[in-house]
Amino acid sequence: MDLCAFAYPTFVSRVTPSDNRRSLPLASHSQWGLDLLPHSQHRHNQVKKKCGGVYASLSEREEYYSQRPPTPLLDTINYPIHMKNLSTKELKQLADELRSDVIFSVSRTGGHLGSSLGVVELTVAIHYVFNTPQDKILWDVGHQSYPHKILTGRRDKMHTMRQTNGLSGFTKRSESEYDSFGTGHSSTTISAGLGMAVGRDMKGRNNNVVAVIGDGAMTAGQAYEAMNNAGYLDSDMIVILNDNKQVSLPTATLDGPIPPVGALSSALSRLQSNRPLRELREVAKGVTKRIGGPMHELAAKVDEYARGMISGSGSTLFEELGLYYIGPVDGHNIDDLVAILKEVKSTKTTGPVLIHVITEKGRGYPYAEKAADKYHGVTKFDPPTGKQFKSKAPTQSYTTYFAEALIAEAEADKDIIGIHAAMGGGTGMNLFQRRFPTRCFDVGIAEQHAVTFAAGLACEGLKPFCAIYSSFMQRAYDQVVHDVDLQKLPVRFAMDRAGLVGADGPTHCGSFDVTFMACLPNMVVMAPSDEAELFHMVATAAAINDRPSCFRYPRGNGIGVELPTGNKGIPIEIGKGRILIEGERVALLGYGTAVQNCLAAASLVERHGLNITVADARFCKPLDRSLIRSLAKSHEVLITVEEGSIGGFGSHVAQFMALDGLLDGKLKWRPMVLPDRYIDHGSPADQLSLAGLTPSHIAATVFNILGQTREALEVMS
Repeated sequence: MDLCAFAYPTFVSRVTPSDNRRSLPLASHSQWGLDLLPHSQHRHNQVKKKCGGVYASLSEREEYYSQRPPTPLLDTINYPIHMKNLSTKELKQLADELRSDVIFSVSRTGGHLGSSLGVVELTVAIHYVFNTPQDKILWDVGHQSYPHKILTGRRDKMHTMRQTNGLSGFTKRSESEYDSFGTGHSSTTISAGLGMAVGRDMKGRNNNVVAVIGDGAMTAGQAYEAMNNAGYLDSDMIVILNDNKQVSLPTATLDGPIPPVGALSSALSRLQSNRPLRELREVAKGVTKRIGGPMHELAAKVDEYARGMISGSGSTLFEELGLYYIGPVDGHNIDDLVAILKEVKSTKTTGPVLIHVITEKGRGYPYAEKAADKYHGVTKFDPPTGKQFKSKAPTQSYTTYFAEALIAEAEADKDIIGIHAAMGGGTGMNLFQRRFPTRCFDVGIAEQHAVTFAAGLACEGLKPFCAIYSSFMQRAYDQVVHDVDLQKLPVRFAMDRAGLVGADGPTHCGSFDVTFMACLPNMVVMAPSDEAELFHMVATAAAINDRPSCFRYPRGNGIGVELPTGNKGIPIEIGKGRILIEGERVALLGYGTAVQNCLAAASLVERHGLNITVADARFCKPLDRSLIRSLAKSHEVLITVEEGSIGGFGSHVAQFMALDGLLDGKLKWRPMVLPDRYIDHGSPADQLSLAGLTPSHIAATVFNILGQTREALEVMS
């Protein structure tokens, strides 16, 4: 791979102490040498000092607007092609205006702010240097893509972000031709980018493929699998590692920031620039060219040694995988970014290149920079003050209730362990970590490892609770099957975000967990109908020591029922449901929080003189067979209701009834499940209506089966 056109010795200069405030988040490491351009070029990017603080841009002067800020240059940019004739000075102005626009836009909608602020300069540089959409840019994780969306024709729709019929909070192929790949989860773009690069080569094309990976995404094994294969296939592609020291999302406990997870973070933080060794590297290249033969191998060793000494273990890791390593680069220095991206683009390489870019999450917005979570995900907020408009609810979230239940169990049982995959805040495990810091493990964005790690703990007699979002559990399914269920290990899976999730849309929707968990022979599968039931199911899972178990619970808040004393649940008899309302003719058998919609539907039909039965199944596996048999024999109609996909709870009920002969008579059975399609982001109420699972839909189904179409129309209106 010939990239010797980089004249690194002339690019290197030291970061001085006076530069520390605005240089980098890692500027406290004196070894960082990140100014990769000559001083004559770099001086235009220096922060100007004035009495009382720093003078530079709107954001650096900490001037934020409750109304849309003036953006005269950004107003002229509708698509990346409009950037091509801008000067470096104008690119810096554009980056400043873009950052202000991101802050203002997210303040009106909520969403992922900190990660997008960290990639503003990088986004500007990429779209300036590369020719999108012919050149493919992939963003991983996709929540870093807000600046990208603004520059690619979607600025006028930013006010619809994450709303019904609005823009997605992630990249989405169907939304724009500039979104090369959908990335609502993480760590996939090197794989996808490599596929695009190989496909390009097979088609005889010559476009560039750029995979931007960061904000924790580099901790998952798939990224390394992809780099290993990329090094072997040797197709031309560019990987940009956005290193913002972010591994857990958000990186904070309740007491403030925590160090990034894993040895990779330590390796990256040791990367350093060293002028003498860079010069040695250039000499080695020169020797290689002039002499060749046996001296070529010697020079290559010198070059490899130089790179290893310059960049610590991180560089040699990437090089061993077959990627040409460049960096570290100041991700907020437009001059450096443009120069290096142009050089890499123009150099005729043969193989993958990794550019290590250092950025600061929340850059340019002091409230984000100072916050423990870097304003990773925010509600609507006031830009001048940073105050978020968080609505006050009379109840807490199911996530918090789960954490409180687990803490209560762990108080009584020292063997209980908590595990999460970079989602301490999202799963409530940060609460558990505060109380039991030595019994809580954040493994990074590595769900596969989390599950098998939990299996290993179970082998040693501990009681691991693996808290992972329903949709993220999909990433670890083979481990659930092979490493846990097949070996009948008592790992407990707490699956948050079950069912529809509102603004995060289909990438985070927990549609499939009941289906893929309940088909496993040894798994106990349960779902609470309210927050009190969640406490009892946590206690139930803690008591199951002879097989794996799982329980699902939704995003959102509890309904306000009385909680167990001291947050200590009471174990439920395995496979035992309950009847909530005794009625006649029609029975609604709900699973999970869909039970609440069944109760509401019963109230609707009661107004029309029909009293129906409502039952809470509690368990999908094992089913309460006696309850189902009783309901089937004493009612004309049985309707199963769940907020999950085809193949879930209703399918298990139908399988049992068919084998038990309960469908051989006059019983009418109907399943109500999520439709066989993905439901886009929007408000929870809109999504539930699109899914046909509202109380009105359930009540209308009751009347339609009974032939009362007029009443069905009335409840729907």
